[in-house]
Order: sequence, then structure tokens, then C-alpha cells
Amino acid sequence: MPEETNAQLDTDESVPPAEPKAAHMPLDRAIETQADLSAEINALGEAYARALKEGSPAETQPRLDYPPYRSSILRHPTKSLHHADPETIELYSPAFGHQDVHALESDLTIQHNGEPQGERIIVAGRVLDGNGRPVAGQLVEIWQANSSGRYIHKRDQHPAPIDPNFTGIGRCITGPDGSYRFTTIKPGAYPWKNHLNAWRPAHIHFSLFGTEFTQRIITQMYFPGDQLFPLDPIYQTIVDQDARDRLVATYDHSLTEPEWALGYNWDIVLTGPKRTWTENEALGAESDEE
Repeated sequence: MPEETNAQLDTDESVPPAEPKAAHMPLDRAIETQADLSAEINALGEAYARALKEGSPAETQPRLDYPPYRSSILRHPTKSLHHADPETIELYSPAFGHQDVHALESDLTIQHNGEPQGERIIVAGRVLDGNGRPVAGQLVEIWQANSSGRYIHKRDQHPAPIDPNFTGIGRCITGPDGSYRFTTIKPGAYPWKNHLNAWRPAHIHFSLFGTEFTQRIITQMYFPGDQLFPLDPIYQTIVDQDARDRLVATYDHSLTEPEWALGYNWDIVLTGPKRTWTENEALGAESDEE
């Protein structure tokens, strides 16, 4: 796995902030609406399409500053970067614990006394390098909202039910063929505070570790046919449709288990022109030096 900087969790979108207690009272008409944001998204998309026709290269990675995503200006370096002592970084990096990753940790539906609510799904795929070769022995972690779009997190206070039988966290190690597999519950969409009536499409966060703690990348997997795609400025920060499509899983009937769970396939490509976008890349070209 190529070296990547250790990305921080997107706390203001992956865990939605508390909803106001007066959420059902008349809304402030001055607040930006989804129509406002959609107009901006469409204008940027049309400008990109014109640029392509005029011979500009395809933009396969997200734009650092994407105005419809209001906090994108806060999500990349704006000052000179400094080299960090790798030994110091190791002291503050996550710890895997003192035991191996157990096979059962990849099943998010059996972690509690009862069964979680929602649609069971199987998400499987392979981790590959830019030449299509499998990347074996890598730690893959996921976290997600429950079927109602609620995270188990103190910052998430929007009025959707918490499922006492679903924490939304799992992990596994890729096999010799680069394969991974999770059994989980399909997450729900949830509101966030980018603009009035802003909702994030259903997604699962993926974290992959390389051979060192400083080799970590984070990305998101989406589900096919989500009607929120055109409305979501985070998804739309990647203005090229082919590149966006690489974040969307494919329904796979061969993964589907009879009378149990639907199956989705999603491969993660680490390098090359067809690589999967990762949140580290939102830091720009300088991210490998940070």
C-alpha cells in the first residue's frame, strides 16, 4: 500500500450535529435551501462539461475548495507544511490492541444480544493496486450509521432512533487475493448542517491501514441509484462522473444469500488513474509530505 497521511475523521459530516430543539418551528427564510445549493452544483457541473469539450483534462479527484460544500475551505492545508518525526507520530496513532483481528469482527449484526433493525447486506470486494494486483494482509475498518441514519455518537442528536443492537463498527484483514467481506445493515440517509434540508446519501466509511500507522487512507462507499447523489455537495466535489461512479458499489446477486441478505461488490483501487478517491486526497498533492 502506498504511504498516505493519517486522515482525521470528518466530524462535521460523518457525525451530524445536534438538531435544534425547535426543529419543527417555522424555518428562517434567509437560510440557504437545497435549491440554492443545487443551482451552484449544476453550474459547476456545466462549467466542467464545457471545459472538457474545450480539451481540458478530466478531473478525477475532488476539488479542494468546492463552494457548495461550505466547509471544504477548512479541509485542506492553507499554510506551509512541516515534516513530522515518524517516531512521535507512532506514539499518538491508533492501537489495534493485543490480539489478532477475529473473523467474527466483520459481522456487524452479531455484536449484541439481539438482532439489529434494518435490511441485512453483505459488502465484499478486493483491495487492489494500480496494476490490478491484490493487496493482502491489510487492516480494513468500517463505520456507519444505523438503518435510521443515526450514529452511536454523542454529537449525533437528530431525532432518529438508536438501535441498541447495532454499533456500526467492524474490521477485517484482507485475504491472499486482497478480498474483504462484511455483513452489516444498510445505513440510512441523515441530515447535516451544510444548508437547509441537507441530507447525506447512505454510505459506509472505509479505513485501510498499510504496514505502518502513518499509512492510512479513508474513503466512503455509496449504494447504487441513490436519489440524493445530485443533491450532495460532498459526493459532487468530484466533478467527473466516471470518477464519482468508482465510489458506488454494484449489486451482486452472487453475493446475495437466499432469505438472508442482499450483496454488494466494491473494489478499492489504491493507485493509478482508476484509483478510488480517498479523503486524504482532499489535502491535495502536498498530503504525502505532511
